[in-house]
Amino acid sequence: MGKRDNRVAYMNPIAMARSRGPSQSAGPTIQDYLNRPRPTWEEVKEQLEKKKKGSRALAEFEEKMNENWKKELEKHREKLLGGNESSSKKKEKKKKEKKKSNRLSSSSSSSSSSDSSSSSSDSDDEDKKQGKKRRKKKYRSLRKSSESSTSDSESDSKDSTKKKKSKEDYEKEKDNKSLSRKRKKIDRGNGPLSSESLSESDPTEEVQVKKKKNSEEREKVTDKTKKRKKHKKHSKKKKKKTTGSSSDSE
Repeated sequence: MGKRDNRVAYMNPIAMARSRGPSQSAGPTIQDYLNRPRPTWEEVKEQLEKKKKGSRALAEFEEKMNENWKKELEKHREKLLGGNESSSKKKEKKKKEKKKSNRLSSSSSSSSSSDSSSSSSDSDDEDKKQGKKRRKKKYRSLRKSSESSTSDSESDSKDSTKKKKSKEDYEKEKDNKSLSRKRKKIDRGNGPLSSESLSESDPTEEVQVKKKKNSEEREKVTDKTKKRKKHKKHSKKKKKKTTGSSSDSE
């Protein structure tokens, strides 16, 4: 069996349109739009003048409405002001009546008010006294704490000086014992002391004297520094106390 021929002839659309000729459209064309009737310059001026006249009439109408509205507002204000004046007069009358009633009641309540004022003044005095007592207690407690701290520091310094002195005394006793032993040994020897033995014993004694002087100078310096520190601490505590007392008084 042979194949079926499905080929279709090609038709050029542009050639087909040309063969049909110009199409008859229902709407206006571009040429019709360009050839439309147009108004002249004189007609345009007339239209503009008409518009201006219409706007003038509207402006006049608005002015009249504004004037009427202003008049109505003035009337309303006058009414309100008159009502306020009458209400103010009524209030003044009420105030006068209240004053009269207060004067009558004040004569009866004067005795009770004097009693209440005396009681309130007494309560105020008691409050002030209590506040003063509290401030005094605070000041005393601060003072006691500062005194206890200073006494503790002084006792510590005394203990340290006593310990140092006991050590120095012990060292001095040792040195004296050693010197006495040496002298005894020399006395036990043959005859009187020679110049060489004296010269040997003298430098040892000089060295000991120098050590004692140096130790005494060191103690003096340490005592001075401690005293300065104590003085500074005491001055700082005094400043704190003064600031605390001033804040309490305020």
